[in-house]
Amino acid sequence: MIKVNKVTKKFGDFVALDSLDMNVPKGAIYGLVGPNGAGKSTIIRHLSGVYKQDAGQVLIDGQPVYENDDIKRRYAVIPDDIFYFTQANTIDMMKFYKDMYPKFDEELFKKIMDCFPAINPKKMVRSLSKGMQKQVAFMLSIASRPELMILDEPVDGLDPVMRRQIWSLIMSDVAENGLTVLVSSHNLRELEDVCDHVGIMNHGKLLIERSLDDLQTSITKIQIAFEGEMPELPPEIKVLKKITNGRVHTLIVKGEPKEAEQKVAMMNPLLMDVLPLTLEEIFIYELGGENYAVKDIIF
Repeated sequence: MIKVNKVTKKFGDFVALDSLDMNVPKGAIYGLVGPNGAGKSTIIRHLSGVYKQDAGQVLIDGQPVYENDDIKRRYAVIPDDIFYFTQANTIDMMKFYKDMYPKFDEELFKKIMDCFPAINPKKMVRSLSKGMQKQVAFMLSIASRPELMILDEPVDGLDPVMRRQIWSLIMSDVAENGLTVLVSSHNLRELEDVCDHVGIMNHGKLLIERSLDDLQTSITKIQIAFEGEMPELPPEIKVLKKITNGRVHTLIVKGEPKEAEQKVAMMNPLLMDVLPLTLEEIFIYELGGENYAVKDIIF
């Protein structure tokens, strides 16, 4: 659905995007993560048609995005800072979206409004709290029946009930209509619950891009304990990091989990526990260190 080919964007001497490649499959929920300044919001502005790249291609469904009104009518964008007309209430914005999006479903909009009873549709949207403004944005976007949603910190400022409500609506649209979602967020725990693909950015480049299942099964956390000193590990076990706390040793191991488990079991530990890494742990081990200096420890 989204294909970014060798995209470069500079602001003066600063390289915000450095020959970036990214692919978001149709029907996927793709989590884009990275430290502050990695270039996440910059590529989202390119996908929104706000920025024009200095080099490379930004394509949605095979079509260039910049100044392409036809393709923009097929997707919805919810940025971190949402724009609303100064005097507009929710009903006014609904009419505006209805003119913008040919597939806008007014009946669906009314049904979604029932999910957000705290919002007064006749009150100016810009007078609402940030969280309520986000709720209005989701009401409008989902009712537009987009083929793609691009979200930048989508549930920031929302309480847990509203977060669950919004993700439920989005995932229902993904399941029923094949909606594609690109979401950028610092809430890695939440992304882990909803995403099936992940891209990790830093310094304007994509370091890792793969399905979440593949990512989590390529690295393993093994906790082991021995009666005495820990024996030397077999050379086939590639240890990326070792943490010792008393007699318990935690190993971050690259490779097939079952193979690593079998090799460690042959060392006859008193205790052994094999766990997959969370998305947050993968992010930390890939980008950890002073000033988020990239450490080549995963692939």
